[in-house]
Amino acid sequence: MNTQAQFPDFVRFLLDPASHDGQRPELAQTHISWVVLAGDTVYKFKKPVNFGFLDFSTLEKRQFYCAEELRLNRRLCPEIYLDLVAVCRQKDGSLALVSAQDAKAVVEYGVRMRRMPEDRMMIHLIERGELGEAHIDQLVDLLVPFYAQAARQTADGASLARFGAQESVTMNILENFEQTKGFLDQGALSSAQFKTISDAACAVLAQPARFQKRIDADRICECHGDLYSANICLAEKPYVFDCIEFNERFRYSDVAVDVAFLAMDLDFHGLENLSCRFIERFADASGDAGLLDMLDFYKGYRAYVRGKIGLFTAQDQSVDEKTRQHSLTSAARYFALAERYAQKQP
Repeated sequence: MNTQAQFPDFVRFLLDPASHDGQRPELAQTHISWVVLAGDTVYKFKKPVNFGFLDFSTLEKRQFYCAEELRLNRRLCPEIYLDLVAVCRQKDGSLALVSAQDAKAVVEYGVRMRRMPEDRMMIHLIERGELGEAHIDQLVDLLVPFYAQAARQTADGASLARFGAQESVTMNILENFEQTKGFLDQGALSSAQFKTISDAACAVLAQPARFQKRIDADRICECHGDLYSANICLAEKPYVFDCIEFNERFRYSDVAVDVAFLAMDLDFHGLENLSCRFIERFADASGDAGLLDMLDFYKGYRAYVRGKIGLFTAQDQSVDEKTRQHSLTSAARYFALAERYAQKQP
């Protein structure tokens, strides 16, 4: 178990109440972030890791991706993502937390955010049985204009359309299958399930016209990339946060990939009625009835990815037995859901 002595010195500094006007901070960690919660404020710092698809290995890269996190998440919740900060080394050797624009002798860069109410996180509403149609309608009203206004080109003017093409989608899909072959018949994913899911996906991938139709409809854009209940807060209004900033390939996609993730997530939690309402209202309000043709395909893709993540988590030697078993149980449920979508695909 980690102790403060094992943390970087800037993290120990941020965990000192004196750094927050006497407020006692809390620390949350993921495999890629340090998150310090102090009163009504959250500070998020990236760990110096490189997983191939994500590279935060240098201070310069962490500064860049902090700026990207701020820029991209302000699209949907500018009130939450406040500014860039830096922990700097003072002349006397002490540390100070300052605005990034005033930073000198930077030790680390981070993002400052307004803390959202924990009890209004969408996943907790689901757990309490409080998620309703009004919440779904609010999300549709937020998301439809978001995708309509989302970038269709890179900063240098290159079209994002290629990310919705058959070749690009094939790479993402087959990568998942390749990464899970070593886990077959170990309790969460059977060989029979793998064949059903992969055969159905490859049948769709063999139809390039379906992907071109989405491109022709101008539905490929800079999406959120991680649209599901863990990243949604339903407070005085809906906030959709924590988008994918670290890899363009996971953010540039068909709008259908994004909305399928949330629809799949609702299905996973047994809320098929709300999932259907979300898709029906979104398709109607956005004028995008064409997404229905790709919905089960992309739902299956998203369910399979979540299953894969569960397998990877269970394999991590640092997790406890309770976490390992929960991850495997969840993975099995996600793969069963992916199989169900595969059996429905035209």
